[in-house]
Amino acid sequence: MKTSDFDYHLPPEYIAQTPVEPRDASRLLILDRQSGDIQHAQFNEIGNYLRPGDLFVVNETRVIAARLFASKESTGGKVEILLLHSVDEQTWEALVGGKGLTPGKHLYVSEGLSAEILAVLGGARRLVRFSKPLDAELDRIGHVPLPPYIHRPIQDPERYQTVYARLPGSAAAPTAGLHFTPHLMESLEKQGFQFVTITLHVGLDTFAPVTEDDPRQHQIHTEWCQVPLEAARAVNQARAEGRRIVAVGTTSVRSLESAARHAAGSQTVAPYEGSTDLFILPGFRFQSVDALVTNFHLPRSTLLMLVSAYAGRERILAAYQTAIAQGYRFYSFGDAMLIL
Repeated sequence: MKTSDFDYHLPPEYIAQTPVEPRDASRLLILDRQSGDIQHAQFNEIGNYLRPGDLFVVNETRVIAARLFASKESTGGKVEILLLHSVDEQTWEALVGGKGLTPGKHLYVSEGLSAEILAVLGGARRLVRFSKPLDAELDRIGHVPLPPYIHRPIQDPERYQTVYARLPGSAAAPTAGLHFTPHLMESLEKQGFQFVTITLHVGLDTFAPVTEDDPRQHQIHTEWCQVPLEAARAVNQARAEGRRIVAVGTTSVRSLESAARHAAGSQTVAPYEGSTDLFILPGFRFQSVDALVTNFHLPRSTLLMLVSAYAGRERILAAYQTAIAQGYRFYSFGDAMLIL
């Protein structure tokens, strides 16, 4: 297995710079992972390709205003901070852009708020301690971080949140969920579909390409996830009754498969809360997912490797070429796939 096996060429004009309106008007490519057959629809027609009773598992994490602008107290030089996850209420692991940001350096963030670099964690990653807890400050001083391939400012920051986002903690949105609207979810529930929520706070690895020649040498970053008791019970009951589990996004897959590692007896998943470093590559044996809603992912990314593990590398890359030929929009604000 080579990282280059997961490469493909995408002309830049296929990268969606803005979301469609309404959310569920995006396109949907339906891929049968057994036959390779492909169909095309709009996202609001997703229920036509599933069976009433199927259980959608969605990630209710909320993107925090994790992008901060600061300056060096010594020179006034500009510094950009991207918060990744909190160690405690004042200490964060972050990506920090700027020169000479070694331990002991002090930063001015805003009136009444400063920060100190505590440690270098590798590359641009730093351990940063702020002069007071950030939770109450982020809405005032922070900006919602958009992926580096999106070059246009977003007019409404809520468009980079799912409509069911509830628990703050992510540095990026679980983008497969961006296509759902309250009306679509209500309509699906009336048709007999169910929704259940888990949480995974999306971190650095969403945007980190795999640089090693052998992807098995890639060190994936840990992320915090929770599969609560209610969600575990719903998944186990659905499986026992022969209903399918539809994971909305790769974050839901990683959460469910992390919880499956703790299951016992007839359980499909067990309640789980904690860190996960699960890296899903081809050859992985899925235990809890029967269908997957996902966006189109970057070349050489861990997310492309995950969907390749689920549907087969050749089938995924062929589907991507079909999507390019059909003018689909790619990445965070792009169109969606339903893999059955």
